[in-house]
Amino acid sequence: MEQESTDVQLALSRLQQPQELSIIKLSEPLLAELASGEGKRQSDVSADAYENATPSSLEADLLHYKELFSKLRFSYLEQVTKEKFLRAIVGDPPLMVEHQENVELEAQLAEVKASLKAQKVEVADMVAELERSGRDLTRRYQKIQLQTAQLESLPEQISDLQATITELQNSQAPVSTNPSLSMSLPATLSLLRTREEELAHLNHQLATLQSTLPRKTRELDRLEAELKPLEVQKLGSTAAAKEARRRKEDGMGGVGDDLEERGRWWRGVEGGLKAALGVEG
Repeated sequence: MEQESTDVQLALSRLQQPQELSIIKLSEPLLAELASGEGKRQSDVSADAYENATPSSLEADLLHYKELFSKLRFSYLEQVTKEKFLRAIVGDPPLMVEHQENVELEAQLAEVKASLKAQKVEVADMVAELERSGRDLTRRYQKIQLQTAQLESLPEQISDLQATITELQNSQAPVSTNPSLSMSLPATLSLLRTREEELAHLNHQLATLQSTLPRKTRELDRLEAELKPLEVQKLGSTAAAKEARRRKEDGMGGVGDDLEERGRWWRGVEGGLKAALGVEG
C-alpha cells in the first residue's frame, strides 16, 4: 500500500511539472521560418503580455486588433489609391486608361473578391473550430487540475481511514461465543430466511386454529348444556345414596337395601353417561 501511494505521488509530481503550452511559444518556429524568408523584422507584440492571459482578455485583445487592422487596411488602400492616381496624372506621358481596360479590371476584381470572400469564410470556420477546441481544452484542463488536487489528498485520506479502522478494531467488543453472531453475511441471510419461513408456517397454523375456535366453542357450550342435567342427577343420586347409608346404619332393613340398590343403579347410569360423553368426574 505504501509503495502504491509513493508511485501515485511520483506520477502526480511528473504531471505537475510546468509545461510551456502558450500560443506564442507554439508559434515561434513558424514565425522564425517566416522571418528567415522575408528578412529580419522586429515585432512590437510582446509575448510577456500573454503569459498569464485569460480567455476573456484574449478575446478582448483579438477584437481590438481586428478593429485596428481594419482601420489600417482602409488607410493603406486609400493612400495607395491616391498615390497611383497622382502618378497617373503627373506622369510624362500621362497614363490613359480605356473603358475596356476598366471593364477587364472590374472583372478581375470581382474574381479576386469572390476568392477573398471564400478564403474569409474558410478562415472564419477555422477560427470558430479553434475557439471550440480551445474552450474544450480549457474545460478538460480545469477538470484535470481538480482531479489532480483530489488525487493529492487521497494518500492522506487513506492513511486516516486506515488509522480509524485500526482504532475501531482495537476498541470493538470481545467476540461473542454465540456462533450465530459470528456468521458471515450470506450465512446470516440464509438463517434469516429459514426463520422467516418457520414464522410464516407458525402464523399459518395459528390462523387455522383461530378459524376453528368458534366451532370448538359452540361444541363446548353444547356439551356443558348436556352436562348440567347429569350434574343435577348426580347430586340427587349422591343425596339418595347418603340417605340410604344413613338408614342402613340405623337398621331400617329392606327399605335401606332398596335405596342402596337404587344408588348403585344411579351410579352405573352416571358412569355410562360420562363414558359415552367423554366427561371426567
